Amino acid sequence: MRHGPAPPRYAVGLYRVSTAEQGQSGLGLEAQAASVRAFAASQGWSLVAEYSDIASGKDDRRPGFQAALTRCRQLGAALVAARLDRITRRAHTLSQLLEDGVSIRAADMPGADDLMMRVYAAMAQKERELIAERTRAALAAAKARGRLLGGDRGYRPAAGPDAAAAALARREAAERAAHRLVLEVERLRAEGVEGQAAMARALNERGVPTPQGKGAWTHTTVARVMARSGCA
Repeated sequence: MRHGPAPPRYAVGLYRVSTAEQGQSGLGLEAQAASVRAFAASQGWSLVAEYSDIASGKDDRRPGFQAALTRCRQLGAALVAARLDRITRRAHTLSQLLEDGVSIRAADMPGADDLMMRVYAAMAQKERELIAERTRAALAAAKARGRLLGGDRGYRPAAGPDAAAAALARREAAERAAHRLVLEVERLRAEGVEGQAAMARALNERGVPTPQGKGAWTHTTVARVMARSGCA
């Protein structure tokens, strides 16, 4: 029996930046939109709607996010973002969406299907839990040594802030940045991007935050984080 052509696959784009300054500049949103449009075209999907938010990825009540979900359910469309964390930073939210039948894709992971998305979300959640556990342990150790934690108590302790806890916090942040970069570097290499300068341009175009969370990627920044992560 002959079958007719498969119905077209639709996609809904979702973009997000965290601050009003980023939203006003448009640079972060424009880079995400360009990435999603290119991805949808490469898949042969019709990008039927695009939504954006200026809010934290932990806020699942964002109007753009909710409108995009409604549109996806109406059309059976895939929800596509430049990166998975542009959709949500909550692993359980992502898992629930997949359970509800919402197909989710990230432009920076073109080969990932729904199963891979579930695995990635679980790994990201586990990493956050481990970081939180190490941070709590460091604070408890600092408190046990008699360090003052919290706000102003009306006096000044004889000793200064706990340098060990501060160093641990900096190291945790550097490790998270290095982990993110390992994933990004592997994706860029798979796409044929080589060289630290080319990678810096690609990271800026995709809106990937630098280790400090501000400024632009340079070949020096890429080299420093790659050396820390061991993927140089």
